[in-house]
Amino acid sequence: MTRFDFSPYRRTTVGFDRLFDLLENQHRSGNGDNYPPFNISRISDDSYRVVLAVAGFKENDIEITAQQNLLTINGRKPNDDDQKCEFLHLGIANRNFERKFELADFVRVANATLIDGLLTIDLVREIPEAMKPKKIAISNASATEAPKLSSVQSEEEAA
Repeated sequence: MTRFDFSPYRRTTVGFDRLFDLLENQHRSGNGDNYPPFNISRISDDSYRVVLAVAGFKENDIEITAQQNLLTINGRKPNDDDQKCEFLHLGIANRNFERKFELADFVRVANATLIDGLLTIDLVREIPEAMKPKKIAISNASATEAPKLSSVQSEEEAA
């Protein structure tokens, strides 16, 4: 098993601890369980879509939880004890599952639908106004009209 060593990067960067933790956790949890299969697509700059193939599951069998930066999808099938038959071939997976997706900051779940065995979850990134970039206008004042720091301080002291 290959292990990535991020310690040289951790020593030379500041504030990227969460990114390295995510990479290490993803590598550690990559146990090969690919059920249910899913697609992730970008719809626009600030909207994404996750589609999971959950054939045989009903809306009541699926639970979607969004907490902080983690989206968790749980599928629990009720026990079908009344269906006592012998399968000659079992190709449709009807097992319980849990799928987790790490979400970026300011990403929220906008909508979830289940149509024709496909669970579609729409995600939207909403950056608060205070975090959005702002253009700063540059005034066209000459150097003689620009206020001096000492004159600004003296005006504040006078008030």
